Amino acid sequence: MKTFAAAIALATAPLALSASPALAQAEVAVAGEAAPEWVQTSNAYTTQLIEFEAQFFPEGASQSGYEQYDGQTFDLSLDRDERYLAGAEALRRQFVAARETETNANVKQDLAILIDSLDRSIESTRLNQRLLLEWSEVPQTIFYTIGSMLSDQTAENRRASALTLLQRYTGMAEGTQPYTELAKARFEASRGADKLGPYAVEVEESIAKIPTFVTGIRELFERYEIEGAEPALTALETQFADYGEWTRATVLPTARPEARLPEELYALNLRNVGIDMEPREAMARARRGFYEIRAQMEALAPQIAEKNGWTETDYASVMRKLKERTIPNDEIEDFYRGVNAQLEAKIRENDIVSLPDYELSMRLASEAESAAQPAPHMRPPRLIGNTGEQGTFVLTAGNPTAGPEDAYDDFNFAAASWTLSAHEGRPGHEMQFAALVEQGVSLARLLYAFNSVNVEGWALYAEAEMLPYEPIEGQFIAQQFRLLRAARAFLDPMLNLGLITREEAGRILREEALFSPGMVKQELDRYTFRMPGQAGSYYYGYRKLIDLRIETEIALGEDFEEKAFNDFLLSQGIIPLELMAQAVREEFIPSQRSGQ
Repeated sequence: MKTFAAAIALATAPLALSASPALAQAEVAVAGEAAPEWVQTSNAYTTQLIEFEAQFFPEGASQSGYEQYDGQTFDLSLDRDERYLAGAEALRRQFVAARETETNANVKQDLAILIDSLDRSIESTRLNQRLLLEWSEVPQTIFYTIGSMLSDQTAENRRASALTLLQRYTGMAEGTQPYTELAKARFEASRGADKLGPYAVEVEESIAKIPTFVTGIRELFERYEIEGAEPALTALETQFADYGEWTRATVLPTARPEARLPEELYALNLRNVGIDMEPREAMARARRGFYEIRAQMEALAPQIAEKNGWTETDYASVMRKLKERTIPNDEIEDFYRGVNAQLEAKIRENDIVSLPDYELSMRLASEAESAAQPAPHMRPPRLIGNTGEQGTFVLTAGNPTAGPEDAYDDFNFAAASWTLSAHEGRPGHEMQFAALVEQGVSLARLLYAFNSVNVEGWALYAEAEMLPYEPIEGQFIAQQFRLLRAARAFLDPMLNLGLITREEAGRILREEALFSPGMVKQELDRYTFRMPGQAGSYYYGYRKLIDLRIETEIALGEDFEEKAFNDFLLSQGIIPLELMAQAVREEFIPSQRSGQ
């Protein structure tokens, strides 16, 4: 739990339920009125884990839909980790004992999922305690949590709790202290010989973004007309400024000059995102893929040049020409809506997957959102207790805090809109999360089996499904982004194993993959300190899914139907791809054979 953001990730991805006996009954309803007995049994175990973890990270439960946690905030007391470890280890022992006595195979499998989640949380807490100083990016995390509550995706009756969050974060609620002061105290308590400080670049960037997050939080309270916030907002601005000064004076001198993590932590990061392959083997496969994808771009470039009457036919020149076709910021949303409509038409015409009967939700990001996450992204819907809330495709026009040397031009031109829409919208993440909300699966599979490999693997597979139906310019950019995913899968481990310099990795992304300086910096930051290990999950998950697709085509021959296969994958929810493959082999393939 190095940062608030890590705590949110722990709470949101593996945790999403609440803490009361009545809740356990409500959870069963999530799986459907006629939920099988094994689902009810599994959900009872999962509820125990949720009730435990929500004591420490209630925002995650709130963000996932449990309204009784609205307005509650993280436990940042100095003895939190010791209490968490003691409770987690006790609960793990209960689950291990239960796995020995349960007879239903599905329940035993779900208990294994819960045990694995606890194992990784316990190991992460211990490793971070032993190896790292605990510094938190407080302003960005508070912006994220308040932004989750003050959102069109959050029911209107819940938004007032954002004021409670703000008052608790600033220490203006009775019995609370400012979170900036709590974070300082945890940093001081974490000091120890030979511990690593945060990466210097990360610290400098965090300080520079503080004014943007102050403005962003003020804008959220104004937009949603939450009254009575001004005293706490004034306090927040003062506290954030002080935290920035403290960070520069106290944290920056302890910062490490290189981003590389201890190998134990990097190995755990890979496990957490779902990568179970030895890094050097994953790197070798990704390098081969990089060569093949680059060759496909080189083959497409002359065709695009001929179509448009351009004299230069190399793929770098063609990329420059395509990026000249910029979409004005005030037209981006309408342009993307048009592209999404065309993609949906192609999906229907070619029986690729079953589409929802409602319009895709989309909007342009605020400046603060763009500063926090400059790339287009999907904001998932409420997972538990959903009453019609949808995921939202959030478009960005670049990072407003970046200087000219770090400018972006990777998302706001016409050719890029196709593959980005397929990935974040339909048939990518938007449909994936919509299907997840509608599942009748156990809560362990709904919430604790979630990882980057199964989430991003589907979205990259969705890009590949739509590629044949896009204009040749869109196909070219689709290949560029696939090239990026292959590059991530070898550059991330190479940087973290000390096998390549940041400068050389940047040259590959800039000169070979053809991304902007801003995008290159964002990528390198991601590999080295934002999310070390996560970036390789896209290509890894994609390769596993396309392998499963071809295995299924071979097994079924003429009985294979693309739409049926894709619908089946979505119907399974976001589960580990090993479980997905098992379901395809044991359920889908037998059900599709002629005469069955």
